[in-house]
Amino acid sequence: MVRFKSFISVFLMALLFSTLSNAADNPNVLVLGEDSQKNSVPRNNPVYQRVLHTVSEQLHVHNFTVYDETAITLDSFKQGRIGRTDSELIDIARSIRQPPIDVVVIFTIFASQQALEHTTKVKARVEGRLLQVQTGKFLGSFEVNSGKLWNAPQGCSKNCLYDVVGDKARILANDLAAVLSEKLSWLYQSSEENALNSNDMLTEYVLAFDGFTLADFSNIEEYLVVFSGYNSHRPIESRYTFQEVWYQSSIPIAKLNRNLQKMLAELSFSSHVTFEGNTFTIKKIHLRGKTH
Repeated sequence: MVRFKSFISVFLMALLFSTLSNAADNPNVLVLGEDSQKNSVPRNNPVYQRVLHTVSEQLHVHNFTVYDETAITLDSFKQGRIGRTDSELIDIARSIRQPPIDVVVIFTIFASQQALEHTTKVKARVEGRLLQVQTGKFLGSFEVNSGKLWNAPQGCSKNCLYDVVGDKARILANDLAAVLSEKLSWLYQSSEENALNSNDMLTEYVLAFDGFTLADFSNIEEYLVVFSGYNSHRPIESRYTFQEVWYQSSIPIAKLNRNLQKMLAELSFSSHVTFEGNTFTIKKIHLRGKTH
């Protein structure tokens, strides 16, 4: 028992030092446009491309790692589809494994016109939101609109409408992206000065311990609550040799994996750790004549 307590003390000190000395990983971001709604600008329109590039550039300037959808889906998904819904976009983001996508920015551009006898009134709106890909957690949203209606030639066609909106789209997209970038920066902010602040981005993980007894898990739980970034956890399923918990923390995936491996080594458990989506599965390896 004394030896176990000493292990815990050393482990706690290592975890605390690690918390204060390492910044949180910036997320991998994918920018996607939803264009299935009425009056939304389709994906194959130059206005859409202008907004896409502007939002991506703003996130890039704010030091986020932004990936180009076409480049990372070229071999796996049909290209050039229009009228894509939220469900399709989220499925695409979750399906990409190399690189894994952490946050998806979904935007929609709306443009409409009102024909008058002497002119055409045009209005536009761009809205966007942030979603944590694997958990579906809503991280924030914002929208910007044209405000005062713009004038266009009398009898302005659909192409004419997009020409008028296109001139202003970059300005609207810049405003939208600036706010979303600031929201995302705040959520993922982490440094030596604020590493213990509550604004760190929290991620929900599922930790499944397969083959561990209740006594085993009791020892494991003492480590889970002192891992850096820990916020809370609660059981999802509990059986004599299987424990599944919902684990909320700001710890990056790679660091959580390292901590789990260190914990298992400290407790002398022979086990195999796998990760998929937001789920870690820790399976105990039973060896004849060995109790751990």
